Amino acid sequence: MSSVQVVPAPPDRVWAALNDPQLLKACITGCESIEPTGDNEYKVAMAVKIGPVSAKFAGKIFLLDIRPPESYTINFEGQGGVAGFAKGTARVQLSPEGEATSLAYTASAQIGGKLAQIGSRLVDGAARKMAADFFAALARELQDESAQADPAQHAARAPGPQPSM
Repeated sequence: MSSVQVVPAPPDRVWAALNDPQLLKACITGCESIEPTGDNEYKVAMAVKIGPVSAKFAGKIFLLDIRPPESYTINFEGQGGVAGFAKGTARVQLSPEGEATSLAYTASAQIGGKLAQIGSRLVDGAARKMAADFFAALARELQDESAQADPAQHAARAPGPQPSM
């Protein structure tokens, strides 16, 4: 799976957000915790539902090939009991795009157990939805952060009534 997303913030802010465990927890659907366990290593707990399979996954994330604020590689592995396992790699690259950031990623994963039995189309669809939800949440977080840092500038960019949540 690969995609390019435009994130409404400069690369240094996007980089900081992508390396903030609390912000990531808030942006990843089903994420219960992300805790540092060492340099560039994290323990992760997630609740995931893909089709008829629901499970709590416990896993690890390792960041490699780190080039702030341009790119890194994420290796992940997780166990979900009888639901199965997932492991894989994602390569993330940031580049400036005006006042925003172009975030390109390529991810590959292997799954086993019940997850593998439900079919790749369902798993791929769930992965795409999780990615879309993540980027929408990340954009909201960065816009909210920008509005709190400079309310006058945010109001000037976004005239009219703002939707409430």
